[in-house]
Amino acid sequence: MTEPVDWMIRANARAKGKRPDFLGDPDKEKMLSMLMAVIGEVSVMRERMDTIERLLDARGTISRADIEGYRPDREAGYERAAMIREYIARVMRGPQQMMEAMQADDKPVEELSRELKDL
Repeated sequence: MTEPVDWMIRANARAKGKRPDFLGDPDKEKMLSMLMAVIGEVSVMRERMDTIERLLDARGTISRADIEGYRPDREAGYERAAMIREYIARVMRGPQQMMEAMQADDKPVEELSRELKDL
């Protein structure tokens, strides 16, 4: 029989290798890491809530075993995937817009404002 996984030990284990550096600032990297962890947790909670709602709709009452044993069918899986994609898109909207702005040749609003002021 396989021993149960101690998730607290696994969650607190030191990562192997060098930490990624996307932002060039260790404090910002830590904040990004924490934000992404919270996003993941909320995503899991949303799926669990979806499970509870679907089971209540189908049965009217549920147990913890019902929740733990639930496996979504194809349609529920598709709906969940769409729900999570929409959630991630909303959360990542700001960084996505920043990346798009960096790739565009448009001048920043501040620069345009200075140019208009000088006219």
